[in-house]
Amino acid sequence: MKTALRAASCVVLSACLAGTVSAQHASHTIVTPNDIKWADVPALPPGAKIAVLEGKMNEAGPITARLKFPANYKIPPHFHPGVERVTVLSGTVNFGMGDKFDQKKTTALGPGSLLLMPAKMSHYVWTTEEAIAQINVTGPWTVTYVNPADDPRKK
Repeated sequence: MKTALRAASCVVLSACLAGTVSAQHASHTIVTPNDIKWADVPALPPGAKIAVLEGKMNEAGPITARLKFPANYKIPPHFHPGVERVTVLSGTVNFGMGDKFDQKKTTALGPGSLLLMPAKMSHYVWTTEEAIAQINVTGPWTVTYVNPADDPRKK
């Protein structure tokens, strides 16, 4: 009997705590395509656009952002400080891993594809058509180029 009473008490307590946690996170955000505001990305070569949907790129915390790449676009080898999750939403984005840009050593990812990269993994990107990818990271998000001369912020 005591075991059944303890079990029932645990269930009731869990239900109460779950309600409390849910109430603390009751707000939500909805972003529709019409809400998206695109801006230039100083850390990437000219032509790319970014739309930050969640968080702030230069602050600690979760970030969800979309990157729009024009056709015939290239990003030289670079890396980021944290784990990066990239989901291709439209077009084809070609990703290569390593410190040297080599189109022959890339993988073409189309809509619905997901790429997971560990922190500080050198990679590069190119497109032949306009493409949009969504990134999910823990900020701050920065770009460090393998070859500092490739950094558009220094030009």
